Amino acid sequence: YSSTMANPHDEKANSAKESAKVLIEAIKKDLKPRDIVTKKAIENAVAVIMATGGSTNAVLHFLAIAHAAEVEWTIDDFERMRKKVPVICDLKPSGKYLAVDLHQAGGIPQVMKVLLNAGLLHGDCVTISGQTIAEVLKDVPDVPRADQDVIRPIDKPMYDEGHLAILKGNLSPEGAVAKITGLKNPVITGPARVFDDEQSALKAILDGKIVAGDVMVLRYLGPKGGPGMPEMLAPTGALIGAGLGESVGLITDGRFSGGTWGMVVGHVAPEAAAGGTIAFVHEGDSITIDAHALKLELNVPEAEIAKRREGWKAPAPRYTRGVQAKFAFNASSASSGAVLDKF
Repeated sequence: YSSTMANPHDEKANSAKESAKVLIEAIKKDLKPRDIVTKKAIENAVAVIMATGGSTNAVLHFLAIAHAAEVEWTIDDFERMRKKVPVICDLKPSGKYLAVDLHQAGGIPQVMKVLLNAGLLHGDCVTISGQTIAEVLKDVPDVPRADQDVIRPIDKPMYDEGHLAILKGNLSPEGAVAKITGLKNPVITGPARVFDDEQSALKAILDGKIVAGDVMVLRYLGPKGGPGMPEMLAPTGALIGAGLGESVGLITDGRFSGGTWGMVVGHVAPEAAAGGTIAFVHEGDSITIDAHALKLELNVPEAEIAKRREGWKAPAPRYTRGVQAKFAFNASSASSGAVLDKF
């Protein structure tokens, strides 16, 4: 239950103490991360993320975790999992409840038990305690309590399929990540409003220069360009604050916060700093975001894109020394987890 415990509560301190004991036991048993982080274990984790409506950042993190653990896992595996795992938790930002409500309703173990019974989890995967998933969940009720509606029964989900979709097209041939649940208008085609940094994009929203139907393009914010792929929390929050969350699209080679909601697409890859198509978008170009067809398209003839590509020069790096310069130099594409050792 530790992942949904509220930080100020006593149970968090107790959980930290228990965690230390479990870690010592794992060392005694010679149980190592690679014994736990297998392909089936990553499938379990992604199933829980889909069921709970988790953050877009999960895509980036699990690509990196799989790479570190030498597990075969690609961005397309998220789409495979999305199609088979429904969203069963009514949680913000696209639902109404908070993590603390999920905790009181039975927490992640209850969600996992529902998924396990539906055949959507591998019960034989080992955990840090040395027990299997099935053993850990043995005493958790088979169905969520009737006096709560945070966790839905598997046959009455919020959405029949997962919420984290991988969009591809000429703007993101390697893939981009979108939260597609809870949208009234899952398709938008509009003029590009282009920004090469977060601050100017935020100012344009606050100054009332972004209007319904626009598609904002925030670029040079990827792993290399940022560097480090910053979260676009301020512009997305400002769009919602301005009442434009449903009517303005936003695409970026940067990231989003778990609290982001709306017609937003992140992790566009290849990124602008690496010469991805997002670098060649001009102000006023037509862009289509289609959450149904999983498409992200720049509606410009291929010959014109090729011409723009020829005239493009990578901008000077934001940092030339220190850790951030090293990160920018070594970072791989977001579509492979932005890892630093993909040589």
